[in-house]
Amino acid sequence: MKATSQTIQQIERALRKVAAKYPEGREDTVLTDIHLQAKAESGELLAFNDDDEELTRCVVEQWMGCQDEDFYDAVAPVLRQCIAGMKDVWDKLSILKPYTFVLVDDEKETVSDLYLVDDDAMIVDGELLKGLDEDLDAFLKKLLEE
Repeated sequence: MKATSQTIQQIERALRKVAAKYPEGREDTVLTDIHLQAKAESGELLAFNDDDEELTRCVVEQWMGCQDEDFYDAVAPVLRQCIAGMKDVWDKLSILKPYTFVLVDDEKETVSDLYLVDDDAMIVDGELLKGLDEDLDAFLKKLLEE
């Protein structure tokens, strides 16, 4: 599913509402992750903190009624792109680092780690690491044979 510009705008608007809940300069910094829940039937995108308190919700019209079995696989890169595009916003929030953006399903089980906010580390997309295990196994086997 290729995201439309309207979809990107709707997601970014929701993410800005999340950021508004944790403005820069607050002295009572919180310890939490941001959980994003995408619902294919209704097209809703909901954001929660660790205490399951709803931070915001919006409807992404493109997702409404989506019957795609790989719905989460399709929306994760879109969410990741939108979050990464707002990196400067996430670095300034009054949330203790490191914290993550996580995509969760209807049962609030983690589907994908989307983005890690930290000064020294980042989550690397799984596509980049595809086949790494096999390469390392082959390298080790070659070393042991010599």
